[in-house]
Amino acid sequence: MEQLREEDQVSMTIENPEMLFSSDSEAESSNPRLEHNFRLFKTNGMIKLEENDKEHGLIKSGFITCMGPLAKEVEVVAIHKNSCSTILGKARLEAFRIFSEAVREKCNGNANIKYAWFGSSKEEICKIISHGFSRTTEAKSGECFGIGVYLYPANIDGVLSTVEDENGLRHMLLCRVILGNTEVIPAGSTQSQPTSDSEDFDSGVDNIVAPTRYTIWGSHMNSHIFPNFLLSFSFRLGNSSKINKVPLKGTPRIKFPDLLRALSQFLHPSRMALISKYYEDFQRNKITKLVLVRKLRQIAGDTSLRAIMKLYPYKDIGNKSLLLRCKGM
Repeated sequence: MEQLREEDQVSMTIENPEMLFSSDSEAESSNPRLEHNFRLFKTNGMIKLEENDKEHGLIKSGFITCMGPLAKEVEVVAIHKNSCSTILGKARLEAFRIFSEAVREKCNGNANIKYAWFGSSKEEICKIISHGFSRTTEAKSGECFGIGVYLYPANIDGVLSTVEDENGLRHMLLCRVILGNTEVIPAGSTQSQPTSDSEDFDSGVDNIVAPTRYTIWGSHMNSHIFPNFLLSFSFRLGNSSKINKVPLKGTPRIKFPDLLRALSQFLHPSRMALISKYYEDFQRNKITKLVLVRKLRQIAGDTSLRAIMKLYPYKDIGNKSLLLRCKGM
């Protein structure tokens, strides 16, 4: 998203909001299953960008490019823009403007405002665009970089935070984030505020030179984060008609309970219930491992499994693991 430069876009957002937020000319989705999703977004002040819109093209291109090895597996279904048409929406935009100026003055003219991605469930996304951020996130053991709201400069790093909804869609907010002066938050830290009482630091990063995660403290989550766009996407269905029965050297081996935990963050609960049922059948010797793997691939899809394998930090954990090898993995 090179053309959506921070400085230019902030200037438009702060000084000329009418230029950034176009009039509401959203056409209803031709797919009835998606109309309810998009109606919820529209009710909360989001307007749908048409595919020929310049901003739609820039965001879609940037999103797909940042997906790296999964670029061919994703389909961008819709992009919505925050219209700031509600009273609260206008207030949040004004608050973001005021804090941008305050941090800019404190940091000698550079508020260090960046674009960053935030992924969650559809329900959580709706709450955020309606009422703002309401809770901080403490990542799993070993992945915690402070207690706050995590955002990611590259969308692929935030994909595992998304949750598939009932229509198979996932949703990510593209936000403007006031970083100000950043400090490194080490892995495993439970820090929940800046380390200095003299206001030297405003936010946290995992790496000062090339950050992959921003940590915005709870006290700043509704003043230093402004959701600009909402992108809805899905993973294309993988080819799950064949199973490679020959274990090859280097094939990832994953304990099924670990895989279930990862998939539970990635799939709709209805699919997880079905997968859990087949796993229970396997434990009771009602079905074979081959049938279990086939059912898993049919329900989760090779694309989701590939995403888990590529994005989730698994290690080889021995011969008692469930061996998965999907075509193209």
